[in-house]
Order: sequence, then C-alpha cells, then structure tokens
Amino acid sequence: MTKVAEPVWQFEYAIECNATRHFAWDYWTNISNWNDPPAEIQLDGPFAPGSRFITKLPGQEPLHSVIRSVTPQREATIDMQLPGAILSFRWWFEDLSGGERTKLTQLLTLSGKAAQEFVGQIVIFEETVPQGMKRLVAAISDAAQ
Repeated sequence: MTKVAEPVWQFEYAIECNATRHFAWDYWTNISNWNDPPAEIQLDGPFAPGSRFITKLPGQEPLHSVIRSVTPQREATIDMQLPGAILSFRWWFEDLSGGERTKLTQLLTLSGKAAQEFVGQIVIFEETVPQGMKRLVAAISDAAQ
C-alpha cells in the first residue's frame, strides 16, 4: 500500500448557492460551463474517474489533470500533475434549507516530494478560488431561475 504524503499546503473555501444540489452538480460537471479566461479547458471523456483534463494558458505549457474520484451528485476530486507534486481539488456539494439551496466547498491540497517548490506559485489560489467560486455560484443561481 502506498502512503499518501501529507500536504505541504492546503486551502478550503465554501459558499452557498440558490439552487438544488442536483442542479448545482449537473451545472458544475458540464465543463462547457467552465468559463475561466484566459484558460482553455478540455476534458477527454465523461465527468468520471480516469477522465483527463488539459488546461491551456497563454504562454505556458499545458497543465494535465485527472479525475481521481466521483461520488455522483455529491463530490469529486481532480488531481493536477506537477513535476514531483500533485495539486488536488476536492469539491463537495451539500443540501441546505430543505434541499432548495446548496453549499459548495472546495479543498485544495498540495503534496508530493517537490511540493514545497510550488507553494510560492499556488498561494494565488487563496485569492482566485473565492473569486471563481463566487462567479460560479452566480452563474448557477442565474441558470436555476
């Protein structure tokens, strides 16, 4: 059994959404809704374990990720491969207010032998994740109307 390395960095953010958990999940797992300019994101199959993402940013090498796990309508973990490290994005969706609202939570963790080398670059997520999740929740809430 392989021992998972302890994260050298982690960040968690949660936000509430005016939509049911099922609606929010279906919206989020449809990557055509992933609007994050200037990034271009491609998925090589269904939103399921083993499917791979490629994220292209202007002037940078493409970033490769894989969907590690999915519990449909509840949670998913996406692992981004970095040289000697993994940046994991765990999302989970919880019912609120009798199921009419949803709490979305994202936990980012950085681990691996070379993880410490990336901390200075990824701390930007502490600013961009809340901004991105606020845009996502606004889009989900608008689409649910």
